[in-house]
Amino acid sequence: MNEWTSYRLQDFIPFTAEVYFRLLERMGETFWPLHLLTLALGIANLALALKHRPQLACLLPAPLWAFVAVAFFIQRYAGLNWAGGYVGYAFIAQAVLLVLMALTGWGTDNAPRATHPPVSIGIAITLFGLVLMPTLMPLIAPLSGGSWYQAEVFGIHADPTAVTTLGLVLIMLRGFGLWIAAIIPALWLVVSGLTLQVLDSTNAAGVIVKSGGWRSGGSPV
Repeated sequence: MNEWTSYRLQDFIPFTAEVYFRLLERMGETFWPLHLLTLALGIANLALALKHRPQLACLLPAPLWAFVAVAFFIQRYAGLNWAGGYVGYAFIAQAVLLVLMALTGWGTDNAPRATHPPVSIGIAITLFGLVLMPTLMPLIAPLSGGSWYQAEVFGIHADPTAVTTLGLVLIMLRGFGLWIAAIIPALWLVVSGLTLQVLDSTNAAGVIVKSGGWRSGGSPV
């Protein structure tokens, strides 16, 4: 027990900020211009959720979760951190869950109202993941000597995929289904926020706030 208490959070992050952001940059370089397609899917996803098509809106992000699981976590992030493969499997589980919800309609809200607090919060979080997160890095990158390829995009990188999905489930799911669908995205954002905090990244606070933002609107009723 004494050995475990001697560990610090930094001991579980076996890479530097430069290495991590280079990984994000490589993802951007490798899969450009797929970003345009995933962003279009994200916008379509939001429109479907607001137009009372929750089952189709659950289905669209599922292949993107599977893609991030394999292309980012299993093939790349696992080379930096042994836990990356396990996170990849969790992302695959999220993809399977979304497909099951799409097929069965379990937990879906067929008439979301934009004035309903969870829906309003969900719209804001979704737009943050789709619009603000991809544009934030290109604005900061020149100051740090980075590349715009470090911009994190829904369906390509893990953080905006998780943030956007949290927003979407707030719009289109209710009850126990909402809580189940939010677990993996929220847990990953906590892990990511702590990782960025260890790496002294200015993105850390925003990621942690968004990981908890759904809870203020995620009523189980």
